[in-house]
Amino acid sequence: MPPHYLEDASGLRGHAERVIVPADEPGVIAALREASAAGVPVTIAGAGTGVTGARVPFGGWVLSLEKLNRLEVHPGYALAGPGVLLRDLHAAAQRTGQFYPPDPTETSASIGGTISTNASGSRSFRYGATRRWVERLRVALVDGRVMDVGRGEAIDFDPGTIPLPDVTKNTAGYLLRPGMDWIDLFVGSEGTLGVMTGARLRLLAAPPAVLGGVVFFPGDEAAIDAVEAWRAAASPRMLEYFDAPSLALLRRRFPEIPAEARAAILFEQELSGADDRLSSSAGSSTGASGGSSTGSSDVSLDDPELDAWLARIEASEALADDSWIALNARDRERFRHFRHSLPELVNDTVRQSGAMKMNSDYAVPLAHNREMLACYRGRLEEEFPGRYVIFGHIGDAHVHVNIFSDPANPSHASDLLLEFARQAVALGGTVSAEHGLGKRKAHLLKLQYAPEHIAAMRAVKGRFDPQNILGRGTLALG
Repeated sequence: MPPHYLEDASGLRGHAERVIVPADEPGVIAALREASAAGVPVTIAGAGTGVTGARVPFGGWVLSLEKLNRLEVHPGYALAGPGVLLRDLHAAAQRTGQFYPPDPTETSASIGGTISTNASGSRSFRYGATRRWVERLRVALVDGRVMDVGRGEAIDFDPGTIPLPDVTKNTAGYLLRPGMDWIDLFVGSEGTLGVMTGARLRLLAAPPAVLGGVVFFPGDEAAIDAVEAWRAAASPRMLEYFDAPSLALLRRRFPEIPAEARAAILFEQELSGADDRLSSSAGSSTGASGGSSTGSSDVSLDDPELDAWLARIEASEALADDSWIALNARDRERFRHFRHSLPELVNDTVRQSGAMKMNSDYAVPLAHNREMLACYRGRLEEEFPGRYVIFGHIGDAHVHVNIFSDPANPSHASDLLLEFARQAVALGGTVSAEHGLGKRKAHLLKLQYAPEHIAAMRAVKGRFDPQNILGRGTLALG
C-alpha cells in the first residue's frame, strides 16, 4: 500500500487494510454501502496536508477522493470536487479576474480537506474562514444516500446548543445551534458525518490593486501596539506576525532582514483603484518612508491609502526606514514567499531533528491577544529557549506556537502545549482555530466543552453514522 495514504503532515502514521480511489460519486456511494454492510471503518483521505492526523487510518479502509477533481469557474462562483487542489482553484479564479478568499498557507491542500476543517489562513482577518464561502454541498452518507444542501436550508432536527468562544475563528468540534443550516453542520465536521462529493464556492471580483508591507519592530510590545492601532484605523485583509526566533530562521533565506528586528507584521490592503502614475526607477521594494519600485506596479504612488499606511508605520515604533513596502505584483510575490517560507523552514527543522511536529492552533478573544502572547513567550523561554518559533494570524489573536522538541522526550513539549490550551480556554478562547482536532488533538475537546456539550455532538454523530464508521478516532466522538 502506498505509504502516503497512511500519514499526513503531522508525522502521525497508521495502517489500513485497503485503499479505495473512486472515480466519481457513484463510486463513493458504492464504497460506503459496502463498508456499512460489513461494519468496516472508513477514513477519508484528501491531499495529506493536515497536521492533526484526521486522515490517518488505524485499520479499516481508506477512501481517497483525489479523482473527484472536477473544477468549473463561473461568474461569482466555482464548482469544485473534493479532490481539487486549493492552488488550482486560486489559479483558475485568477484567470477570470476573480479570487477565492480562503487562503490556507498550504495551497496543495484539497478543497475537501479545507471544507472538512473549516480552514482559513491569513486573509481570514477580513474574509473569515471557509464556512462563509460555501454556498452548496453534495454529501454522501454512510448508508449511500446523497444530500444536496444549500446555504439557508435549515436542518430537520434539534441538535442542541453548543456555547461558542468569543473568538473570530473556531473549528473545535461541531457548530451546533437550533435552526442552523446544513452547510454549517457539515463544514468543519472533519469527515465524521459524511463524505463531500462536490461544492459550490463563492468567488469575488479581484481587487484592482493590493498594497503589501513587511513592517519590522524592535520587539513584541511595539508590534502588538501597532496591530491594535491598525485594526481600529484601517481595513487590511491580513495582519500576520513573526517573532524574533521566526526572523532568525527566515534569515537563512532572507538575509536582508534588518539585524535589529525582533518582530515583524505582514499586512495587505486592498485598494479601490490604480492609475498610470507609477514609479519605474531602480529598486525592487521601498522603505516605509517612501522610495521606488521597478517594473509595472499596480499601486500608484499618489494613492491616498499608500500615504495613510506610510503615516501609520511612521507613527508606530516600527523600524520604518528598514521596513518593506510592495507596490507591484513581483514584490507581493516576494512577501508571499516570505510568509510561506517559515512553515517550510519549521517543517525542515522538525524533520532534521527526527521529532514529531509539536504546534498549537489556539485563539483567544482580541482583548487577550497581548496576554496570551506574553504567556507563550515566558513559558517557552523557560522550557525551550532557542527551540521554538511563534508566528501567524495576530490580527485574529491566533498565533501558532511551534516547538522543536527532543525526540527522546516528546511529552515535555506536549505537556506545555496542553498548559497553553488550558490558558487559552481560561481566557475564553478555543483549542482549535483553523486546523481541526483530528486524532492527535481530539483530547483537547473536553477542555473547551462540558460533558453535556460533547454528548450533544456524539448524538449528532450517532444520527448520521450509528456504527461509527466514518473517521473513527477523529474528534473521539464515536
